[in-house]
Amino acid sequence: MSVLAARAGAVEIPSADGSWRRVQLAEPGPWADHPGPYASRVAFAAAHVAADPLGDNVPGAPAVIDWDATLAFRRELFRYGFGVAEAMDTAQRNMGLDWPAVQELVRRSAEQAAAHGARIASGAGTDQAAPGSLRTVDDVLAAYTEQVAFIESTGSQVVLMASRQLAAVATSAEDYLHVYGRLLEQVTEPVVLHWLGEAFDPQLRGYWGSTDVATATATFLDLVRAHAGRVDGVKVSLLSAEHETGLRAALPAGVRLYTGDDFNYPELIRGDGTHHSDALLGAFAAVAPAASAALAALDDGDLTTYDATMASTLPLSRHIFETPTFHYKTGIAFLAWLNGHQPGFTMVGGLQSARGVLHLGRLLELANDARLLRDPDLAASRMADWLRVQGLTR
Repeated sequence: MSVLAARAGAVEIPSADGSWRRVQLAEPGPWADHPGPYASRVAFAAAHVAADPLGDNVPGAPAVIDWDATLAFRRELFRYGFGVAEAMDTAQRNMGLDWPAVQELVRRSAEQAAAHGARIASGAGTDQAAPGSLRTVDDVLAAYTEQVAFIESTGSQVVLMASRQLAAVATSAEDYLHVYGRLLEQVTEPVVLHWLGEAFDPQLRGYWGSTDVATATATFLDLVRAHAGRVDGVKVSLLSAEHETGLRAALPAGVRLYTGDDFNYPELIRGDGTHHSDALLGAFAAVAPAASAALAALDDGDLTTYDATMASTLPLSRHIFETPTFHYKTGIAFLAWLNGHQPGFTMVGGLQSARGVLHLGRLLELANDARLLRDPDLAASRMADWLRVQGLTR
């Protein structure tokens, strides 16, 4: 019998030096359902999509989605009290999820959120346009306007996502203020503004008209202050706790800061006694049961339990989001597969190849440490099978 065979919730995984280590998988944590929202924080989990194993989900091909698994995963997030941030970068926006699939995804997910009384916010961008076809800022504005109208038609809140096309054609901060200002004048309900850093998408370098973060932040704040009544909150993904704490203190009253910092979210959500961050995190798609328990403790004023429980998720999140950060979606999909949330480890655009064996083996260990493997025997069996497919036997 191969030493790779899973035995009673244990599995052997390879190390960089060629040796093997046996990992005994723990029972999942005592995670309780929390079907309603939290009292002290607004929390969205940015959800991934499950690919249809029979679909031709190769690089450059249209996305073929396993709708049953994809929608069931959103119900799992609702079960733990999270709203869903839909069709964002976690769902492989600009990395395999094309506009027709986005429309179907948002429509189905919004219907499901309404049926469960859950909150949903969905990404509006400019990615429906053919490459190179948006040549002016007004072209970009028209593309944004089309997507905003569609998102609003489904009943979902709008997230104004950062646009690669705007980054490519804008020549000044004024171009950004023109496009976003016009959009904010048109929306019917307050939106979330999304500032995605270049760690997540290198094509967004220099967003808001400058590669200097302080200068870009000043432009961003000018926009928010001018349209504060149309902005529910801002979602910032620059992976800098220092920047986030400064920005949230400068926001107009009533405008939330939804942290997108997958490296420092426990302290940012906890707050500094004066300000705190709410959350819109891809990490919460991976650590939902534990994050739910932490947020429930925060509602109860139990900071000791909040700190300990949220801290237990941080090594896993930091590993999933390690450089190159934009490939974090692979880890989230792999963990969903280990946990039985989808039938296969396949991704649209063939992105399951974006992380290696050592990275994913360590991911299993860290998920185990956080007690986030809901069926240890299943996780061990799937990990062992996957390693064999990679040619790792001894």
